[in-house]
Amino acid sequence: MRKIINSTYITLDGVIQNPQDWPALSSLTDDGQTIQTELIQGCDAVLMGRHTYEAFAPVWMGRSGDPYTDRINAMTKYVVSTTLEDTPWENTTAIDGDAIDTIRQLKLQPGADIVQYGFGRLAYELMEHGLLDELRLWVHPFFVGGADASSVMFRPTNVAKFDLVANTALDTGTVILSYRAADSKSYGK
Repeated sequence: MRKIINSTYITLDGVIQNPQDWPALSSLTDDGQTIQTELIQGCDAVLMGRHTYEAFAPVWMGRSGDPYTDRINAMTKYVVSTTLEDTPWENTTAIDGDAIDTIRQLKLQPGADIVQYGFGRLAYELMEHGLLDELRLWVHPFFVGGADASSVMFRPTNVAKFDLVANTALDTGTVILSYRAADSKSYGK
C-alpha cells in the first residue's frame, strides 16, 4: 500500500503559513534541497489542499531546469477543494467529492508513495482517518511572531500517536524530524 508522507515547514512558535515570507528560509541549502528532492523522487503523486495548491501552482509551473522542479511539474497532483474551479498546473486533478474515500482509494492503487505538502484541514482529516503515514517537520530555528490561530499548526484535534524514526540537523539550525504513525488504531482515541 502506498504511504502518504506529509512534509511541513514549521517555526519554533508553531507557524506554518507563508514560509516564503519568513525572515530566513534557511532549509533551502544544498543539504535541504537534496532532502526535498529525494523525497519527491520517491513519490509519484502530490496531495494538497486548496490553499497549498494556490501557493504552489504559480511558483512551480513557471519554472524548470532542476530535479525537484522538473519532478513536481511532471508528476500527478491532487488538490482537495470544493471551490477550486480551475487547475492550470499540468497533471492536476481536483478532488471535490468525498475526499477521504478518494484518498483511501489512491493509497490502494499501485505506485510509489504520495507526498502531501501543507498542514491544514486536509492533514488533520488524514490523521483523523488513519491515512497519514509519515510526518516530516522541518523545524526552523526562529519565531515569526504575530501569527493568528489559522497560521499555526497547533489546533484542537483527536489524538494521533507517531514514533520518531529519524532526525536530521542541517548546518543552518533547521532540524527535520521524521515521524511514522505508531499504529492506525491509536487514531481518534
